[in-house]
Amino acid sequence: MNPAILQGLPKWSERAVAHYWQTRAVQVERQEQSGKADQGLRSAVTGGAQLDGFIDLFTELIISAGIAEQYVFRKRSVELPGYFRPTKEWDLLVVRDQTLIAAIEAKSQVGPSFGNNFNNRTEEAMGSALDLWTAYREHAYLDSPQPFLGYFFMLEECEASILPVKVKEPHFKVFSEFEGASYQRRYELFCRKLVLERHYTAAAFITSSGKEGIDGSFHVPADDLSLERFAKILTGHIGTFL
Repeated sequence: MNPAILQGLPKWSERAVAHYWQTRAVQVERQEQSGKADQGLRSAVTGGAQLDGFIDLFTELIISAGIAEQYVFRKRSVELPGYFRPTKEWDLLVVRDQTLIAAIEAKSQVGPSFGNNFNNRTEEAMGSALDLWTAYREHAYLDSPQPFLGYFFMLEECEASILPVKVKEPHFKVFSEFEGASYQRRYELFCRKLVLERHYTAAAFITSSGKEGIDGSFHVPADDLSLERFAKILTGHIGTFL
């Protein structure tokens, strides 16, 4: 393992955050110039290139840990067999000699609407994990040992994401940690529980505002969900295959 990559992780992370917001701004501008301004925010949410900076970072971590670049797949050949569906595309895969070593999903969310999108993101992440582990149980990945399954999430830091949110409890009380929890807090709890319940090997969660993020600024709401911790777990797993 090249220690320089972990030492340079803060700078790598800042560049990835800046790339996200810069790419998003370009996508919105293109939508407006094409006469589809009402679709601008939708473009900013769905444009796949915004998170490329983080995929670059994860790729560098994997290569520095000793896996050749030819075994790291991104944007092409990223489909894995599922159990409940034929295939699922991941953002990054590490596959060597018919062995699945790692799969990583990277997601983000910007405002102004967080409610429905929060539910969609959580259901998607849980469903993807269930599909992969069930397919793994059924030997869809041949004789691969247990792979690393990683989840990265970046949330826009704004008033709508940090203010307390009411919950509806017409029949039963929600768990106490959700009472008055903002969407930022909900995502933190979600990412932590994904790992606690062993749906994912590791998760990272950061927040960033569009104004400060353009220069690479971001925050880490919880130490156990930091990019540094995620990187150490990922590279440690990779090291077992050398």
